[in-house]
Amino acid sequence: MTINASGWRPEAPVKDAGAAATSTGNKALMLEEPLIFEIGSTETTGVEVAEPAAGTSRLGALARTTPIGLPGLSEPETVRHYTRLSRQNYAIDLGLFPLGSCTMKHNPRLNEKVARLPGFADVHPLQPVDTVQGALAVINELAVWLIELTGMHGVAMSPKAGAHGELCGILCIKAALEKRGEGHRKVILVPESAHGTNPATAAFAGFTVEDIPATEEGRVDLEALKARLGPDVAGVMITNPNTCGLFERDMRAISDAVHAAGAYVYCDGANFNAIVGRVRPGDLGIDAMHINPHTTFSPPLGGGGPGSGPVVLSEALSPFGPLPFTARHEDGHIALIEEETAGEDHPDTFGRMTAFHGQMGMFTRALTYILSHGADGLRQVAEDAVLNANYVLRSLEDVLDAPFAASGPCMHEALFSDDGFPNGFSTLDVAKGLIDEGFHPMTVYFPLVVHGAMLVEPTETESKAALDQFIGALRSVAERAKAGDAALKTAPHFAPRSRLDETQAARKPVLVWKEPVAAAEAAE
Repeated sequence: MTINASGWRPEAPVKDAGAAATSTGNKALMLEEPLIFEIGSTETTGVEVAEPAAGTSRLGALARTTPIGLPGLSEPETVRHYTRLSRQNYAIDLGLFPLGSCTMKHNPRLNEKVARLPGFADVHPLQPVDTVQGALAVINELAVWLIELTGMHGVAMSPKAGAHGELCGILCIKAALEKRGEGHRKVILVPESAHGTNPATAAFAGFTVEDIPATEEGRVDLEALKARLGPDVAGVMITNPNTCGLFERDMRAISDAVHAAGAYVYCDGANFNAIVGRVRPGDLGIDAMHINPHTTFSPPLGGGGPGSGPVVLSEALSPFGPLPFTARHEDGHIALIEEETAGEDHPDTFGRMTAFHGQMGMFTRALTYILSHGADGLRQVAEDAVLNANYVLRSLEDVLDAPFAASGPCMHEALFSDDGFPNGFSTLDVAKGLIDEGFHPMTVYFPLVVHGAMLVEPTETESKAALDQFIGALRSVAERAKAGDAALKTAPHFAPRSRLDETQAARKPVLVWKEPVAAAEAAE
């Protein structure tokens, strides 16, 4: 091993010495694991169950007429199967997770302990309000923090994810326009540097989406935006910091222009981790912005959920926010406002987005994180995240093309491209090569405004030593690509599975396991 200015890296790429394959398929303690159907038999079971007494089925036409076909395993076989599979998973507890635009930070164990406390872990959404005052207090206090950190007027806590929060904000804008008698405004402007879910959300809500180009330095073209504003525009959806890893310096001017045209400003807050404690979106003229607690405030991210997407709202849009929401009375009692009635109970709401209030586990983890950091700690979160991203950017810009490096410091993520690779080598080869180095690849081919994009977000929870190791690994793979190392074309070589034919996997996915036909039987 050597340690150089770029950190740790092997002296040369590790090559397979041609060792014979093992008889088991195992690679030392990385155990090969077949499908569960290949281990167990559908004719046996791991437990003995007495034959049930004959009776009349109440299932009627829904009764099963064929065997269920599940394999029978003993308890040790079952435990070993899933433990072996879990060891093939990469996780934030194993190493740096460089996915850009995702903020895959460490999940403090204190958060997990609090989320498992009685009254939080076992709370039921249909309990009487008087029996869940503690849980409602958590939701209410988190809401207060979100309003304070963003400089906004109100917040909707019920959306279940970032894209769900986007929809909430756009529906608030739609309701506000209809209240003004301007339902004819049907165009949402979306800059090229916005998150990919933004145009999908606007279209889902019934709007027509139009693009706004980016400047050469990767930011919104303010003049192009102003030129397109008109009486048919409902609003603009802008991501700030944007997906090029840059802060939109003209954000206040953008908001002023949009408001002057009678439209609203929606901000995608997925990248709030870069500015939390440093910038208040409300001061920039934002009307609605979703926040991902599972990125900025550290609850686990990925695996399909659970997630959460609270939406902070300006004074102009707060009356149109969804139900339900919490309200603290003078006597300290917290009420859950669920009715669309006149008076103080939110008569202009666009309605309800979900059956219940929100994701309690996300709320408890996020509030724990906020309280354990405090206002000064949250400010340092943003500062360290930006520092780490710029360290990655400047450490690799000599070996990887950094298209916006001249635009000034990046924010929370560093953006590279495949420019400079020889013919036949691509971003995908670099990503697969990183797997052999022991890292999950960065986000690839996004944002779309950069060809062969590689988006790296180290977050604030990585040490310099961890960043140096990642930088060294990425540098090594990039240098191999530039040198035309053909081994990269078939990487990864040391992972449990080699490179897939991704085109065939997408066009002809095999979604159901079928028992192989024996050779003799097939010959017949």
